[in-house]
Amino acid sequence: MTHVLPSYVKGAWWAPEDADAAAVEVRDASTGEPVALVSSAGLDLAGTLDHARTVGQASLGELTFHQRAMLLKRMAQTLTERKAELYELSSRTGATKADSWVDIDGGIGVLFTYSSKGRRELPNSQVYVDGPAENLSKDGSFLGQHIFTRLPGVAVQINAFNFPVWGSLEKFAPAFLAGVPTVVKPATPTGYMTEAMVRILVESGLLPDGTLQLISGAVPDLFDHLRLGDLVAFTGSASTAEKLRVHDSVQTGGVRFTSETDSINASVLGEDAVTGTPEFDAYVKQLVTELTSKAGQKCTAIRRAIVPQTLVSDVIGAVRARIAERVVLGDPRAEGVTMGPLASQTQRTEVLRQVGRLMEAGGELVVGGLGEPTVLHADGSRGVSVGGAFVEPMVLRFADVEAEAVHTVEAFGPVASILGYTSNAQAARLVARGGGSLVTSVATHDPATARELVAGLAPYNGRVLLLDRDDARTSTGHGSPVPHLVHGGPGRAGGGEELGGIRAVLHHMQRTAIQGSPEMLTAVTGVWHAGAAVNDSGGHPFRKPLSALRIGDQVRSEARKVTLADIEHFAEFTGDRFYAHMDEDAAAANPFFPGRVAHGYLLVSFAAGLFVDPAVGPVLANYGLENLRFVTPVSPEDSIRVTLTAKQITPRETDDYGEVRWDAVILNQDDAVVAGYDVLTLVAKE
Repeated sequence: MTHVLPSYVKGAWWAPEDADAAAVEVRDASTGEPVALVSSAGLDLAGTLDHARTVGQASLGELTFHQRAMLLKRMAQTLTERKAELYELSSRTGATKADSWVDIDGGIGVLFTYSSKGRRELPNSQVYVDGPAENLSKDGSFLGQHIFTRLPGVAVQINAFNFPVWGSLEKFAPAFLAGVPTVVKPATPTGYMTEAMVRILVESGLLPDGTLQLISGAVPDLFDHLRLGDLVAFTGSASTAEKLRVHDSVQTGGVRFTSETDSINASVLGEDAVTGTPEFDAYVKQLVTELTSKAGQKCTAIRRAIVPQTLVSDVIGAVRARIAERVVLGDPRAEGVTMGPLASQTQRTEVLRQVGRLMEAGGELVVGGLGEPTVLHADGSRGVSVGGAFVEPMVLRFADVEAEAVHTVEAFGPVASILGYTSNAQAARLVARGGGSLVTSVATHDPATARELVAGLAPYNGRVLLLDRDDARTSTGHGSPVPHLVHGGPGRAGGGEELGGIRAVLHHMQRTAIQGSPEMLTAVTGVWHAGAAVNDSGGHPFRKPLSALRIGDQVRSEARKVTLADIEHFAEFTGDRFYAHMDEDAAAANPFFPGRVAHGYLLVSFAAGLFVDPAVGPVLANYGLENLRFVTPVSPEDSIRVTLTAKQITPRETDDYGEVRWDAVILNQDDAVVAGYDVLTLVAKE
């Protein structure tokens, strides 16, 4: 008997006692054999959400950004160790090994990326400081500062069927790093893949209580249970997104809603990329890849190939030849298969229906056909599949490039339309006719063409990929979002934004303007602000290990006179003989200098000599300066001194040292600021 796919809620696995009449039967995409029944009848949805808001919030609230990041890394390692289980299961969804790599290893890669970025770009605390402080008073006693703190609710993700692992993990990672628990609602046809992934994480024991829950089945009243502090990330059809967006909980209840929806993405072949050029070859290769990867079931797939009118026939011929040479349609479990079936018979019916609409609007089918294709079966035999959801890769040519349907109708499968253009302006306008896209790619080796097209395309796209001979081999591809860059797009693409590095973490947090004294802002942010309390007793701060060092620990140096001999020696020693340092008359004519002045880097070097404690101690290394600005020039016979204050302390979770950011200020004999900057050091914990 087919089993009922369980949910993981309130810390336990749960399934309906009996599969009710509303249960959906999920079948193997290649053979039509039953895989599972899916039903959420009787599930305590309100209790599930409350469990996240209470238990999940408390669990994540005990951890810093870096501690959460380390858990993400360990989760990625666990999934890597057991990914063979996921690969075996993935073939039932119709995914080839290459498709599964994108979904499974791609999802694991997102965890690794956010673990790394969390430890490199976020503090080892729970508050993220956004930008510099603003001085709101003459004497510096009243400041303003923007900070981010985590949302107090639950992150609900509603995912599409095409990437059951990646789609869940790319939303989970930034939410977890931000400190917000997640409830996953996968699409029914491939939800068993998400369930297997969640089960591995649950069995690992790495998930803090309440931080990840899974609902297998429908949640028709979900939005009725959401409230201020919750957020929803939706991936799916544009029509469904619009229905959800107008719910009262979103419109007036304060629930954050972001969507990433289907879009009529385009790929433009530049006029310079004629037949025989590396760009033409790369374009054709990319187009066929996007047609066949995941059987075209990608929200980023190329739906419109926009090529110079004179090259339309050449592109069609090259695409047809490459498909014949490279594409083997069949059961992914068969050796040599490069393109599998669609996810379900329902999906197959819908794709063929949309192809019919495109043909009715004037599209001529020039590659592929609508009939039952011959496929390679798992046992190595060939023939028409009885229960599989197979279709051939299809390309349509539109003589009327302005036909409405080609810019609005999406066949969510291995289907693309070819449109001819006669100018860059027309190509950009045709791209814009899609109403907003996730991605457009441009194949050109001409910088002027790239510049013109990007200017016309960018406002209508979340991402633009430039493809030429220099990056064709290393390009991640038109259809592959990467966690470092934003994924989303305007208009029809949903208007949302996911990934993009730390940007996605901040989507799960609230930016707040904090106003107060330097002392209070230091307490709230964990970053020392000028004017807050300092401690200049207890010895030089360079003698203190991380365990003893405190924000506000400070050293004030003695003064040092800067002589003309110092300036000339530095000029000769370094070769920096810029006229402002060597020619009195020329320097005096400069509007910024009173005459010859000291090199800025000479002053920074002198400052290091003034504040450094040279003996062996807990300070292991200086690894950089940031935010260096020279404010007041220093003339010969002026004096300088430096004040160095521990500004931010960041212990590393995996090492016996941490990072210390020091606030350095160089002053002259009149106490005017000469320069200010941050000194970065690595300091032993003990």
